[in-house]
Amino acid sequence: MTELLIDPDIRVWVFLPIVLITFLVGIVRHYVSILISTQKKAEMTQIMDRTPDHQDPPVEPAKLFRVQRIKPVKGNPFWEKRILKDLGLHGKQSDFAVVKNIPENNARLWKIKHLIKVTPVTFPYGEPTANDIKHTILKENGECLVTKDIGPMEMRDAARDAFDQQAKRMDTELLRKDSRLKWLNPW
Repeated sequence: MTELLIDPDIRVWVFLPIVLITFLVGIVRHYVSILISTQKKAEMTQIMDRTPDHQDPPVEPAKLFRVQRIKPVKGNPFWEKRILKDLGLHGKQSDFAVVKNIPENNARLWKIKHLIKVTPVTFPYGEPTANDIKHTILKENGECLVTKDIGPMEMRDAARDAFDQQAKRMDTELLRKDSRLKWLNPW
């Protein structure tokens, strides 16, 4: 058998050039990928309005927010749970809270934005007064509706009598018969 003779300077002639070439190829690949993936940033001339006299419509921020929790509390850090508890959202997931649109509340809501749904409260028929508080309804889409008083008792009695005298009105007996017939023969 012949013995294999290895040059003792193999490290200098083979190993170091391979390491050096691999390192340089990695650097070149890195900078080429940066050049390929960079996107041009928009310049100010590209972010202009369509017409020179264009004005954005005036936007009035909402005074109140309707905040509802949409994710579970379990597994979140204690500071997020504390914010939810301060807002009163630590109970059922269907509970909601109404908060003012002020910077302090907005900062707290920003910290838990992944757990909640924020809807601005709008007043399509005007803001409620102190007398309307009992007749106010806040819908899920953020509309705050005020159910106004129907009117004097005489007007309500007259409307009730007119309804009772209608021939086509549906009373309890008629609804019961019609529902039974539809139950027996649904098609």
